[in-house]
Amino acid sequence: MEKRKNYTVSVYTENNVGLLHRISAIFLKRHINIESFTTSESEIKNVYRFIIVVKMTKSGVERVIKQIEKQVEVIKAFYHRDDETIFQESALYKMKSSALFEERHIQNIIKDSNARIVTVNTEFFVIEKTGFRNDTEKLYKDLAPFGLLQFTRSGRIAVSKEKMGISEILNTFKNQK
Repeated sequence: MEKRKNYTVSVYTENNVGLLHRISAIFLKRHINIESFTTSESEIKNVYRFIIVVKMTKSGVERVIKQIEKQVEVIKAFYHRDDETIFQESALYKMKSSALFEERHIQNIIKDSNARIVTVNTEFFVIEKTGFRNDTEKLYKDLAPFGLLQFTRSGRIAVSKEKMGISEILNTFKNQK
């Protein structure tokens, strides 16, 4: 039986309304839980990149990639194991300002976790931490006893260790037109 692993799926697309829904529906129809979903502009002008993290088998992710690539707006989709990518997440932690001055221990937690304070005002302060999921979760657990007001974490952002060749693929499309 094939073992389920984390895969980072990178989908290069045109920017069209409804595509996000259609791509997420591909996972929904197969009862695949999306662990993380991030989208942004890519390194190529007018091309966007979805980064989707899923836990599944290799054969399953290969089938999903084929289905994603059937979408008209999708230029190319790739998948990589965690050891084939460099990835990070970012998290923001909002806390009462009084905690920063009354609980000196918080300053040590922030320093020890390599996080940074991004804003301070009379009501609250915000801490930013970039790292692996376990790093942002550890800081969450360390700060929770002091009263978190809000917490949010981004989805995974990732680049592959190996060349993906998307620029060459796009040049092929441009030359065919």
